[in-house]
Amino acid sequence: MRTPNLILIMAAVVVLGGGALVAKGLVGGSVTGGTFLTGSASSPSPTGPSAEELAAIERKKRETALTAALKEYAETVPEFSVAVLDRNTGETYAYRGDEQYETASIVKVQVLACLLLHAQADDRELTDSEDSRAKLMIRNSDNDATTSLFVALGKQSAIQKCDKKLGLTDTVVNSAWGLTKTTVSDQVKLLNQLVDEDSPLDEDSRDYAHTLMSTVSEDQEWGVPAAAKTGEEATVKNGWLQRSTENNLWIINSVGRITGDDVDVSIAVLSHQNATMPDGISVVEKAAKMTRTHLKY
Repeated sequence: MRTPNLILIMAAVVVLGGGALVAKGLVGGSVTGGTFLTGSASSPSPTGPSAEELAAIERKKRETALTAALKEYAETVPEFSVAVLDRNTGETYAYRGDEQYETASIVKVQVLACLLLHAQADDRELTDSEDSRAKLMIRNSDNDATTSLFVALGKQSAIQKCDKKLGLTDTVVNSAWGLTKTTVSDQVKLLNQLVDEDSPLDEDSRDYAHTLMSTVSEDQEWGVPAAAKTGEEATVKNGWLQRSTENNLWIINSVGRITGDDVDVSIAVLSHQNATMPDGISVVEKAAKMTRTHLKY
């Protein structure tokens, strides 16, 4: 009769022994990521955000700070919008990016792009007359040269077709070309088409546009170039128009590109209802500089 009891006692010892072994393992273990590990098992290294995720977080912080700063500035000046397309990151920032403004003379970049597209379609170079008028239109903002090209190309319907080919979705061409309406978001798209290898504009056309926009008349080197640092190159086309329908207040616009060793951005600033032309220039230059301060390009 003692044999069963002996078996039970030994079983109890085994169970207790096993419990002791488990307990010993638990004492020597650790908790990692919610999983309890025992003995000599190695702990996996915790994984954090990737470099891309960290960059996105930082970019979001900068954009939030810029938006706050622009909103504060906007409370003190007439209405404006600004957009920046950074080719190094592929990112576009826009403050009031979908608001439409009358272009004034920045529409001349659209006319130039359309002229170049037409020449490409005909597989030819610009004629001497086209070349002369294009240079006057961009470098000197000559209105007569612009009107001549605008009419020769087929007026607003032709420019609108070119805009569609260039991906401009919120720009409406007016028969009075300076009253064409556009957004800063569309304008940085256009600026990018002037440099992108996948643009409908071929390399020769892009180079031609760059040459003209980087050699504007000295008295027109305001606006976007104000955000450039020493040693960097800026291209620009500005627009200014005193509107009789807006109590003789001023439309002041600036579009262009800044490039350097570590920077390649397209910037568009549109504004209206400025009391004077110098006041408007101050607004667009301040807005352009603020994007650099906060986005740190």
